[in-house]
Amino acid sequence: MSSARELSRYGVVKVTTSTPGQLLVMLYDGLLRFLREAEVAMAAKERARAGERIGRSLAIIEQLLFGLNREALPTLCDKLEPLYRFCIIQLTSANLHEDPAKIGDVVRILAPLRDAWSTAVAQLAREASEAAQVSVPGAAP
Repeated sequence: MSSARELSRYGVVKVTTSTPGQLLVMLYDGLLRFLREAEVAMAAKERARAGERIGRSLAIIEQLLFGLNREALPTLCDKLEPLYRFCIIQLTSANLHEDPAKIGDVVRILAPLRDAWSTAVAQLAREASEAAQVSVPGAAP
């Protein structure tokens, strides 16, 4: 089996066995990677590559925006929605005006969010693990 096929299989398994929180962090990881690649490509005057990477970034941000659940967390959604919309506007402007600084601005806005989600997901996993240990009869404390 080729290494590309093995890597693809690993990616499928990773996605299908991840929690929703882990999937969210993976989306942010991909988004930040595409943004950084777009910034580098634009600075190098590789317009086609920069545009493609911005397009991928926009697609992820749109999914994050449309995936907001106002019923579950209305206050959080009220804060994230304008932030995501601002990022979409900045990236569109960066692409139209070939301005890599605007891409960097979006990275600086979204990177702390990624870190916060990652911390929250790890904390939930720890709490779930501790709760599972406590609820198993005869389990060591």
